[in-house]
This record gives sequence, C-alpha cells and structure tokens, in this order.
Amino acid sequence: MPGLLSKERIIAPPTFNRWLVPPASIAIHMCIGSVYAWSIYNPALIRVFGVVTPSADDWLLSDVVWIFTVAIVFLGLSAAVAGKWLEDVGPRMVGTVSAACWGGGYLIGGLGIWLHQLPLVYLGYGVIGGCGLGVGYVSPVSTLIRWFPDRRGMATGMAIMGFGGGAIIGAPLKRFFIRLFYEEPQYLGAVDQVSLVVSYASIRPVVVVAPVKPPMT
Repeated sequence: MPGLLSKERIIAPPTFNRWLVPPASIAIHMCIGSVYAWSIYNPALIRVFGVVTPSADDWLLSDVVWIFTVAIVFLGLSAAVAGKWLEDVGPRMVGTVSAACWGGGYLIGGLGIWLHQLPLVYLGYGVIGGCGLGVGYVSPVSTLIRWFPDRRGMATGMAIMGFGGGAIIGAPLKRFFIRLFYEEPQYLGAVDQVSLVVSYASIRPVVVVAPVKPPMT
C-alpha cells in the first residue's frame, strides 16, 4: 500500500472534476501570500516591553524589517530546489512539508519573541518559514498546470492571484489576533496627572510615563 503522501495515492478517477483543484490551490497561495502583510507586525515587535513608546530593551525598527527580506530570499532559494523534488515525490508530500515549515516557522518565531531572542525570530519566520513559502509556492502552480494543459496561462494566473492577494486576508486577520491577545492602555490619566520623562540611563533613551507628584502643602 503506497504511503498517504506518495504520488500513487493522488491519482484521480476519470470522473473527477478538475475545476475543484483551483479553489484549493488558490487557498494555499493565499495562506502563504499573507507574508506580504508582514508590516502589520512591525509596530508590535518594536514595543514588546514599551507601552507608550518603545522601551530601552525593545528592538529597533531597523532590527526587525529585515525578517521579511530573509523570508523572501529563502522563498526563492527553496522554490528553486523544490521544483525538482516535486517531480520525484509529488505535490502532496511537498505541500505537507510546506505547511510544517510555514507553521513551524511561526511557532519558532513566536518563541523568539517570548524569549526576546531576535536571531530565533530570524531563524523561525525568516529561514524556516521562508522555506515553507518557497516549497508551498511551487506545489499548487505545478498541479494546476498539469490539470489545465490546455489553459496553462489561466492556471498559472489563478495561482499567482492567490499568492498576491494573500495580504487581503492576512492583514485583517493579523490585526484581529494582535488586538485579541494584546491591547494597549487607552487612558493613563488626566494631562495634569502624568508627565513624560526622558531617561538616558540606558544605551537608548527611553520615555517614561510617571505620575505627577502632588504639590507640597
């Protein structure tokens, strides 16, 4: 009996409707295409500790923006390798590895944020997640082209449409989950009850919100 992920297990019967394949392929590409909504994470990443403004221990914006670049670089590298591998093992195996890398990269990146270890975020989301992007990119495209040999341009366009449109669903979903698990305080007190103090005690200047001391009577 061939394995569940083997090429032999994905041979469709003669009565299979090929138009069931594009929705699945587009859905896969929309999931991995959510990488284009990475900028949604930037404001939260530079305020892991800070509230009103980033604290002295928070990452700078220049520290985190390159995570997206690393992910795109590894997307291209892994896609170049996955094309030959796809021919050997089939799209089901490739798609499963893509889901494991993309989801696992998120988990490792989340662990890096929790431990405040930026290299771990780069490794998880950038390297491992980027490999998941590239591997997941080639699987739906190759499958659609094989199912639509008479409409190769349309098949490729449908897949790329899903990848390019991933940010449409990715951006609002990311905003929703950020609000769900974290909410900044909306009220710190009246204007005459708080004061902003700039402290240079650390390497980076930090703004501290401090209560105003009542006047001496």
